Amino acid sequence: MRVGRTVGTPAGAGRAVPRYVQIADEIVQQIRSGVLKAGDMVPSESELVERYGVAGGTIRKAMVEVRASGLVETRHGKGSIVKDRPPVRLRSSDRFRASHRRGGKAAYLAESEQSGATAKVSVLYIGPMEAPADIAERLGVDTGTQVLARRRLYFRNGTPVETASSYLPWDVVKDIPELFAKNPGPGGIYARLEDHGHTFAEFVETLQARPAAKAEASELALSPGAPVIQLVRDAVTTKGRVVEVCDTLMAADQFVFQYRIPATD
Repeated sequence: MRVGRTVGTPAGAGRAVPRYVQIADEIVQQIRSGVLKAGDMVPSESELVERYGVAGGTIRKAMVEVRASGLVETRHGKGSIVKDRPPVRLRSSDRFRASHRRGGKAAYLAESEQSGATAKVSVLYIGPMEAPADIAERLGVDTGTQVLARRRLYFRNGTPVETASSYLPWDVVKDIPELFAKNPGPGGIYARLEDHGHTFAEFVETLQARPAAKAEASELALSPGAPVIQLVRDAVTTKGRVVEVCDTLMAADQFVFQYRIPATD
């Protein structure tokens, strides 16, 4: 979404900003400034045609841009409504500190508490499944090998903001009954793994931004095609084994990432 330019100014030397982009930027700025508030309906296509003196096709293209911002949702037969989205939450590289687990807090709950938000976790599935090829490769097992899957939906102040699917080797989890429970106990699944001798050396994360698929957008209450961040994390022990792969999908407008990168060996 191209935001922040004054409507009517050129986007680069000698190149005018398309009219639909100008209109989209103005609507987005009205939302961000509070002129259009959460729960307000965005003016209808006919109203916007009259306001801006353009064709309906131009307004439809503008609304594609507005929906891509993640600030509105489209309701069939009603039009577009401004979302009530919680503020952006910082996701820092220290969220997996052992001190959080010793304090009885899993990473998500620790982060939410630090930001003053109310967190909720809904467990969607816990049970065995055959490891997909990409997960199996990360875990160092054959494709189709039985693993434990734990799928959750996370809420912040009542709004769904991310889904997370964890995959753990069966030989690691079969003797840890807490990992089969909805609530694995204080400190989350990492604390239970550590309780059973799996000491962590590092967490390796890969991030990718992309448009949400239809089902993903529905689950996170996003507009179709809204931007999401897919984060895949390997939890690596001091023995060099990956004992969990977590595939997380986040609403892109809800997170800012901050990492500490050592400058020395």
